[in-house]
Amino acid sequence: MARYNLKPLDVPEVNTKYRRIKTKLPVPESLEIFQSLMKSEPQSMMGQPPIVWDRAEGFQIWDRWGNTWIDWSSGVLITNTGHGREEIRKVLMEILKKPLLSTYVFVHEKRAELTRALQAISPDPSNYHVFLLSTGSESIENSIKLAKTYALEKHGAEKKYIVSFQNAFHGRTLGAQLAGGMEKQKRWIIDEGRTFIQVPFPDGYKNEDTSFDLFLNSLKKQRVKPEEIAGVITESYQGVGPDFLPYEYAQKLQSFCRTYDIVMIFDEVQAGFGRTGKMFAFEHYDVKPDLIVCGKGISSSLPISAVIGRSDIMGLYAAGSMTSTHSASPLPVAAAIENLKIIQREKLVDHAHKMGGILIPELEKIQRRYPDILGCLQGRGLVAGIQVVKKGTREPDPDTALRINEKCFQKGVLMFAPVGVGGECIKIAPPLIICEEALRESIKVLEEACAQVLAER
Repeated sequence: MARYNLKPLDVPEVNTKYRRIKTKLPVPESLEIFQSLMKSEPQSMMGQPPIVWDRAEGFQIWDRWGNTWIDWSSGVLITNTGHGREEIRKVLMEILKKPLLSTYVFVHEKRAELTRALQAISPDPSNYHVFLLSTGSESIENSIKLAKTYALEKHGAEKKYIVSFQNAFHGRTLGAQLAGGMEKQKRWIIDEGRTFIQVPFPDGYKNEDTSFDLFLNSLKKQRVKPEEIAGVITESYQGVGPDFLPYEYAQKLQSFCRTYDIVMIFDEVQAGFGRTGKMFAFEHYDVKPDLIVCGKGISSSLPISAVIGRSDIMGLYAAGSMTSTHSASPLPVAAAIENLKIIQREKLVDHAHKMGGILIPELEKIQRRYPDILGCLQGRGLVAGIQVVKKGTREPDPDTALRINEKCFQKGVLMFAPVGVGGECIKIAPPLIICEEALRESIKVLEEACAQVLAER
């Protein structure tokens, strides 16, 4: 696995309106912190660019040694309304002063306010209910549980399969990884999940076949009948890209699920709340999921997630039998309410769409300069990804992707580590509040980084 260089390097000084780099990187004084962590936590936590965050506001990140970055990560697609929003901090302070920090599933007023607000943006507010949880993985687990329960109670034990897609990522807990489509992440799972199957995702690049026949033929090859499927789960866009479903494919998938009474689950954990220029990314396909899984950008801050779904499915469990210790905890709930108000008040969905109209064409220009290396570009709104491949092939090139990512870091634009099936994808996801001036400045940084790194190829 490619790793960031932890040896402090002299890098050119940067001093613009939005970026400032004035020290070696990584900062020599920060190394003690990294070394301490290496001794006290697992190495799995040490995979990101070597910056020690001190403060984050809007679309910028600061360390305590005078450096400032434009953020192209949003944490990991969390801070849709920006880091450290004053409005969110204010409502959190009000809760802290009350005080009311933990409630289990005892009722507090803001829980009702948030569930109503999320219900209002569902596909059918009169027929959808909301279950609040803590993390995306937890909500994925719940959606699988609900789909299988619905199938069992309505059709019997033979309707048992969960169908998902190759290269999918749904989380890191057992059920979420069984539904995931990355085999290397499942090596620890032995003799589990025989009712979880994957089919190819029609991204058009890693897999050129985008016909729905591929879905049907893949089921036949695995000897799974449509009548035996309890649920189909897909990310609204696959995070390894971002890779989007073709519109016609999504329509046929919905028709297939309706024909066989299959619960259709859309994972919106990283796609929801305006990221793609729609409130939810499934809206690009004109479909109506039975269950919608939410997380990350739901609060732009504290841990909270949700399953929004058909009332008949959500109501399968009796009172007290489908709960979670920190469901609707007062602080995350207050943050999520305010976050949703900001998205709607500031029209951030429209802003993401508008900024995407700048971001995607500018990235296309960069990609066209190096088509043999920057093999594929996908994106909508304020999420995009460039897949870096070995020259003239479609084989992932994680080393070059990391070098471009690291060069951007040294120039004052911060992304999380490359993602993708082989660590080849440079992922771009700034907070939705980023202004045009800062967006164009950060695109220029990527252009410079690509020129410097790829000039040597």
